[in-house]
Amino acid sequence: MLNLEGFSMKGKAVEIVKNCLVVILILSLFLFSLETMGGSFKLLGKETVKSILEATSNPFVGLFIGLLATAILQSSSTITSMLVALVATEALTLEAAIPIVMGANIGTTVTSSMVALGHISDKSEFRKAFAASILHDFFNIFTVLLLFPLQLFTGFLSETSHVAGSWIAQQEVESQLFNTITSNLFPIKWLSSSLLAQVEGFPWLALVISMILLFISLKFFANFINKILIGTYKKRMNQIFFGSPIKSLAWGTVITSGVQSSSVTSSLIVPLVAKGKITLDNSFCFLMGANLGTTVTALIAAFSKSEAAISLSVAHVFINLIGILIFFPIPALRKIPLNLARKMGMATTKNRAIGFVYLIVTFFIVPFLLIFFNR
Repeated sequence: MLNLEGFSMKGKAVEIVKNCLVVILILSLFLFSLETMGGSFKLLGKETVKSILEATSNPFVGLFIGLLATAILQSSSTITSMLVALVATEALTLEAAIPIVMGANIGTTVTSSMVALGHISDKSEFRKAFAASILHDFFNIFTVLLLFPLQLFTGFLSETSHVAGSWIAQQEVESQLFNTITSNLFPIKWLSSSLLAQVEGFPWLALVISMILLFISLKFFANFINKILIGTYKKRMNQIFFGSPIKSLAWGTVITSGVQSSSVTSSLIVPLVAKGKITLDNSFCFLMGANLGTTVTALIAAFSKSEAAISLSVAHVFINLIGILIFFPIPALRKIPLNLARKMGMATTKNRAIGFVYLIVTFFIVPFLLIFFNR
């Protein structure tokens, strides 16, 4: 008689090994793209660095550059990883990068807003879907409204992040881990140096290639983890992930850390709220956790980079963590964005065009005009 159980266990083991290899390959591509990007910025020369510094010297412009760029790419992870590479090569200061990170936090919610528009044919579903998507916006907008002036007038985030980044850099934990991966497992630094040597006269070409590879690696990773992790438990999500506020917060953090994309997890929540599978209140805590989980990408990107790059990744953690500490522990504060989201959702029952107008104006027209008039 055939041992079906043995075949089953062997098949599972092969599947696990295959999945691990895929993750390692995607991570290697991600690290290779960052290494190449950093080298490309060094090849561009002082004039280009000076142009970048001048463009981002105005914190308001930086904020809206982050918002617009992330809305276009639909990935805050891509933007924050690029910022880490820029800061590591001193093409961008830590102080100038922080407002861009804040803008990226707001811009990343455009994906869930687009998902909400997919329910526009059903008035009831669209009301709930739009409320869920805009709730994520409000959380990030309120956090920025509180932290942006604080950073602007006191330098609180840059100072605390610099201290924390300096301490982490002294431990050399990240650097040792990165060198183990890039030297012993995959010759990432050697491959990057070889590519840069071939295109030394065309640094912009190397930069474009590295940006494309960065975007592809993050998209592949998000889709892969979404399939093997979220796909398995999709039918039981309400039971597993939304039992209590603390449980929702924790799972939002863990899942987004794995997927490395808050756009993926937040977009997953919108249809569930629209269909009435989970409540708007429960979704809020999960979305706050997703905001914290997405900071893992910048932390990985800071491997073996400069102290300033590590400080920027820490600042990203601080921004989202402070937002959670403000809204999560106090139910009365949590109700502010919840009530506003419900009212906006109700407004769409009168005119569903409100959702489309909000998306275009908030994520594209307003940031573009503010960048143009503040440049």
